[in-house]
Amino acid sequence: MNRIREGDMVVRKSYGKDIVFCVESIVTQQGEKIAILKGLTIRITADSSLGDLEKVSLKQVRENLRQWEERILEESGKKKVKTRWEKIEPAGKILHLDGDRRYAEKSERYYRKNGLEAVVKNIKESEQSRLIGKFVEKYQPDVVIITGHDGMIKKKMGYNDVSNYRNSRFFIEAVKKVRQYSDQIAIFAGACQSYYEGLIESGANFASSPARILIDFKDPLVVAQKIATTSQNRFLMIKDFEDELRDGRRGIDGIGSMGKKQIKYIQ
Repeated sequence: MNRIREGDMVVRKSYGKDIVFCVESIVTQQGEKIAILKGLTIRITADSSLGDLEKVSLKQVRENLRQWEERILEESGKKKVKTRWEKIEPAGKILHLDGDRRYAEKSERYYRKNGLEAVVKNIKESEQSRLIGKFVEKYQPDVVIITGHDGMIKKKMGYNDVSNYRNSRFFIEAVKKVRQYSDQIAIFAGACQSYYEGLIESGANFASSPARILIDFKDPLVVAQKIATTSQNRFLMIKDFEDELRDGRRGIDGIGSMGKKQIKYIQ
């Protein structure tokens, strides 16, 4: 015998099994057990003798709910009952200025290969500070890379004299221009043997080269990729990726930056 219990889904045989009910409770009236019912998809309350009830399967319940949703859709004219939100996490946008044309082309291929959104411009080092403001305003980047070629004019002398570097003063000016525009942009600046302290002081998050050594072509690209693909809720430090740089923090170091990978929800 199919015993009816509280919580069962049932139909009434005497009514042609037209409505699916949920058994809310079972009470005794004049010596007979009576089920108190509530409609599953219709705002109706009823009572019935247990003998008039028949359990329905889970499959029948789902079909009843499906038909109810279809009716609501027809009446409302909507395409779906529930709005589905999809979580996406786009990486930060990169603006890369490079004084070397061949390196600029290689950098663009690197970013494209790694699925990063990047604008790469081949701009002579001495012209970068003049043009970078226009590019920042146009492309609204999250990460800016300012690089090219550099070097010390008098090796082992005048480490803290910007005039002893071929292009560091131009990189410093470019960093300052970006900082005038925003303090939220993550900046890497410098090249081989660049004036590291001056670049950090001017506002760069990461820079080259603390040990005044040559850096690898890919080092600035690694920095850009790491910042762009790190969550915006996480603070990124050089220790998080120094092993991926050719000479570690001897070539590149910095004060760190918040990641720039966003979290968005779209319909």
